[in-house]
Amino acid sequence: MQKIEILVGSMLGATEYVADAICEKLQEMGIPNQLHLKPDIADLDRTALWLICTSTHGAGELPDNIKPFSKQLEEQHFPHLSYLLVGLGDSSYDTFCEGAKQMQKDMDKTNAELLAEPILVDVLQHPVPEDEVIAWFESDHIRNKIQSWLQR
Repeated sequence: MQKIEILVGSMLGATEYVADAICEKLQEMGIPNQLHLKPDIADLDRTALWLICTSTHGAGELPDNIKPFSKQLEEQHFPHLSYLLVGLGDSSYDTFCEGAKQMQKDMDKTNAELLAEPILVDVLQHPVPEDEVIAWFESDHIRNKIQSWLQR
C-alpha cells in the first residue's frame, strides 16, 4: 500500500504539533505514514507522497532541522514524486511563510508535482495552527487529491 512521508521543519515545535495531528488523522484513515523530524533524502521513500510541513525562522529562513534536506534537494530529480506543502508563519513579518515558499521552490527544481496549492497558516489568526491544517486536510479537495494519488 502507498504511504505518506511527513517531513517537518520546526524550531519551536508548532509545526511538529501540526505534523503529529496529520499523523493521527492518517492513522484514522488507515493510511501508513512516517514522520521525519530531521528529513534526509536517504531515509525517504521516493514512491510515497511527501507532505512537507515547515515554519519560517529568522529573516525568512528554513528551520535548522530541515536546512540540510533543502540542500540535498539541489542535486535531485523527482519527476514521479508528488507532494503537499503546509507552511506556518506570522503575518506581522514581511517574510510571512518564506520557509514554505523556499521549500516549494526547492521542490519545483526537482520536477516533483505539487498536488494542491499549499496552505499557509498565519499563527496570528490561528493560534492553534493544527486546527486550521486539519480542516484543510479534511476538505473534499485535499481528500480527493490524496485518494486519487493513492489509487495510482
